[in-house]
Amino acid sequence: MADDRTLAYAEALFAVARAEGTLGEVEDELFRFSQVLKGSDELREALTDPRIPASRRQQIVEDLLGGKASDTTVALVSMVVGTGRARELPDIVARLVEMSAAEADKEVAEVRSAVPLNDDQRKRLAEALNKATGKQVEVKVIVDPSVMGGIVAQVGDTVIDGSVRSRLEQLKNAF
Repeated sequence: MADDRTLAYAEALFAVARAEGTLGEVEDELFRFSQVLKGSDELREALTDPRIPASRRQQIVEDLLGGKASDTTVALVSMVVGTGRARELPDIVARLVEMSAAEADKEVAEVRSAVPLNDDQRKRLAEALNKATGKQVEVKVIVDPSVMGGIVAQVGDTVIDGSVRSRLEQLKNAF
């Protein structure tokens, strides 16, 4: 049931973003917001607390995203939060990202990096992952300081770990 609901929300958000002609932009903004939500206990608690009126939770979203994200993204996140589904937002967004990639005949490459990547680095990384996996990929970067340096990329079931952390583990095991 929860999977059906998650899929229904993802399909609805996807349809709105596509109809607005801003699917790529909205998808990227939703992805970044869902990563922030997953990484912030305080924000997650504020947006999922049933004791806080829905209008106040929606205002939090509008205060956070206003001017930093498109109106469509703000409205979609606000709607999900207002219906009491903020806890499921990362799963909803993950499904939306998969749908968007499938529509473009691509796969999602979830890349963890210690630092944000610029557009040129993303482009070169996408080209390298295309060659390594034999698939067209859309790169989604998650900033994860625990990586220490390098990247960890996952495309479907394939994981490519070029992180400093894994190299240190390999050295440690070698000793």
